[in-house]
Amino acid sequence: MSWSGLIPSLPHAFNSFMLVYFAVLNLIYTLLVVLGWHGIRDYVRRRSMIDYETMASSQITMPISIVAPAYNEERVIVDSVRALLKARYPRFEVIVVNDGSTDGTFRVLEKAFNLVRVDRVARSNLQTQPIRGVFVSPTSPGLLVVDKENGGKADSINAGLVFARFPLFCSIDCDTIIEDDALVRLVRPFQVHPETVACGGVVRIVNGSTVAEGVVRDVRTPRSVLINVQIVEYLRAFMTGRVGWSRIGALLIISGAFGLFRRQDVIDAGGYDPTTVGEDAEMVVRLHRRCREAGRPYRVVFVADPVCWTEAPSSLRVLARQRNRWHRGLVEVLIKHRSMALNPRYGVVGMFALPYFIVFEALGPVIELAGYVNVVLALSFGWITLSVALVFGALAMLYGLVLSFGALLVEEHAFRRYRSWRCTARLMLAAVVENFGYRQLGTIVRVAAFGSLLRGNRSWGEMTRTGYTTPDDMPETTPVERDVDTSAAA
Repeated sequence: MSWSGLIPSLPHAFNSFMLVYFAVLNLIYTLLVVLGWHGIRDYVRRRSMIDYETMASSQITMPISIVAPAYNEERVIVDSVRALLKARYPRFEVIVVNDGSTDGTFRVLEKAFNLVRVDRVARSNLQTQPIRGVFVSPTSPGLLVVDKENGGKADSINAGLVFARFPLFCSIDCDTIIEDDALVRLVRPFQVHPETVACGGVVRIVNGSTVAEGVVRDVRTPRSVLINVQIVEYLRAFMTGRVGWSRIGALLIISGAFGLFRRQDVIDAGGYDPTTVGEDAEMVVRLHRRCREAGRPYRVVFVADPVCWTEAPSSLRVLARQRNRWHRGLVEVLIKHRSMALNPRYGVVGMFALPYFIVFEALGPVIELAGYVNVVLALSFGWITLSVALVFGALAMLYGLVLSFGALLVEEHAFRRYRSWRCTARLMLAAVVENFGYRQLGTIVRVAAFGSLLRGNRSWGEMTRTGYTTPDDMPETTPVERDVDTSAAA
């Protein structure tokens, strides 16, 4: 074949590849949606038969250590800790780890809770950055503050585990709001199934909702299209994706903002890895790996009802940094555990979940961007017609809408957090709008993450908070400079 005949055939071959890729991806999406729908339906049916009230007061409910890393959280740390101490749970402790903050985070904690330095014996040999001191509060007996040199979120969680007393620990972000019954709902899988090693809950976006005294009082969507698109993304990821992966025993991601783990299993695994920005996902994959290699029965599950609320980026610049960081973390995890992929020893995790994340999540943005470039070139040189390109694009958008509307339907049927028709209308509009520019921008950002990874970029960048909406409608803006860290929310 001559070069003149070969060049036009390449776009056709690539188009055929894209059709197969698109079909397989959507088949997997459909499977996850179906599994997610059945999982939430079964949960809703059983929910009324579960006595959470008794669990919330029973002394046989497993105690929990709440580990909250804090870096430059001066403006929010006191309110966050007070809210955590009010959790409706029979036995728990709150361990705040001040990760070498350069602002007044430790100072305001010391003043608000009358902190007193104590000698506390370490309960594990996890290696962390030097500990400056351990402090307790005579006015809040359930509070422990660990002051340490800066080492990032993973290192901070490890420092919390060194001093944690209880068999389960919940890792949260200091800027999140946990609903008062969330811990009770999250602990139930450990009570019912002792082989459970990790459980994740739902992370929802608080932007637009009203917060008073650390409690989300009125759940609403904001007017910002950017925030509403992110709300749709979160619902799609949590209500269908993670429930579906959990149903087949292949859940690889538990959000660093809200997850419950067996403390000893994490310690035995060596603690969180401070060398990756995807420490939360890496820990979950490592637990899968260790349990499979030991031939040990285990469960890593997701429950769609326990909720924590977090603030989403309100500007494209901050959002781009967040998604770049998430993708870097994902790629790092997949590279580190690449030997598990297509290895029957690791069951459905190795044979299905990891190959999916490699081909469709990690490499997906590169393939998608190449598809856009191919379409432009093919149209320019007349290798495909405009009608064919439009039909393919319309089908892709239509199926994306089906997935998004499916997630909204699950939300409406099972939980109905957004009771106003205006909120539902905004989310439906956002599901349409995300196909025109937002998705393409996200693809470019995730492709750029590969460049960041090659350059060794491991920074968080600056996260600008607009603040919660209060009954007095007085938002604040708090710039927070983060270090090596991740949250892996998607």
